[in-house]
Amino acid sequence: MSFFKKIKEKISGTSESVSVSEKFKDGLSKTRNQFTSKVNDLVAKYRKVDEDFFEELEDLLLQADVGVDTVMELMDALRFEVKRKNIKDTAGIQSVISEKLVEIYESGEAEFNGLAIQESGLTVILFVGVNGVGKTTTIGKLAHRLKQQGKTVMLAAGDTFRAGAIEQLQVWGDRVGVDVIKQSEGSDPAAVMYDAVRAAKSRGVDVLICDTAGRLQNKVNLMNELQKVHRVIEREVPGAPHEVLLALDATTGQNALIQAQAFKEATNVTGIVLTKLDGTAKGGIVLAIRNKLHIPVKFVGLGEKMDDLQPFDTEKYVYGLFAEGLEQEESNEMN
Repeated sequence: MSFFKKIKEKISGTSESVSVSEKFKDGLSKTRNQFTSKVNDLVAKYRKVDEDFFEELEDLLLQADVGVDTVMELMDALRFEVKRKNIKDTAGIQSVISEKLVEIYESGEAEFNGLAIQESGLTVILFVGVNGVGKTTTIGKLAHRLKQQGKTVMLAAGDTFRAGAIEQLQVWGDRVGVDVIKQSEGSDPAAVMYDAVRAAKSRGVDVLICDTAGRLQNKVNLMNELQKVHRVIEREVPGAPHEVLLALDATTGQNALIQAQAFKEATNVTGIVLTKLDGTAKGGIVLAIRNKLHIPVKFVGLGEKMDDLQPFDTEKYVYGLFAEGLEQEESNEMN
């Protein structure tokens, strides 16, 4: 059975699974139109798998922001697989590429891609990231998602430096129907977190989502601020924050990777939320981040709607990249 067929069987189990798969397909349309269409052209151009084919495929992967290290690893894996299976022509090569992409993403130690929601007591989720990446919007969408799951949620407006940030979070709080703990603009973020944690505990809230400042003068300031916030939260809730989620804008490509590296050095990032994946033709950045930094991508933004923030799923992601190839392969088998 081809890899595409295996993916199709996995994602077609329930109507919800099919719906989410379609979100990935729609959300990755820009990347797919740029990347997969060129792969199709490459397959039509070469017909047989040779070194010229590999070199052009390598260029396409780099253009999709998969990242140099990931591309080199993928090309080595493809060359080995082609030799092992004695593959001569390019028919079905997309299935082999897809399989290797999933293997590379999921390689290494087994990881838990879900949120570390505590079975009892308060769960604290800290959001970090530079301004302009869609952090506040993502917080609102995650609050909505958790509320839909039956959780009581509260927000903490810890980005006290950016003009309008507190008001923006309050708008999302009103929209989702959750309380927002805030102070005046320019207040100490750690003081806001202290108030928020105390309020969340006293009201029996399940999940507290904390916003943080995104524009600090340098990495030292960033580290000091985040460490201070960490200390305040952990003092009130031992073991918290239970998640530190880094919001990155997928449309910035390799710059997102640089940001991820900086925040990883400044704080213990437990997961990535990749926003605006639907707005970029370089969706390969998902693979670059995972392979370079070994931080799981936990959520991706696939559109503007409230429910377009989706848990990241490697196979649905690959399906979104190669949907037409899957459908074409099925059509060929039926004919």
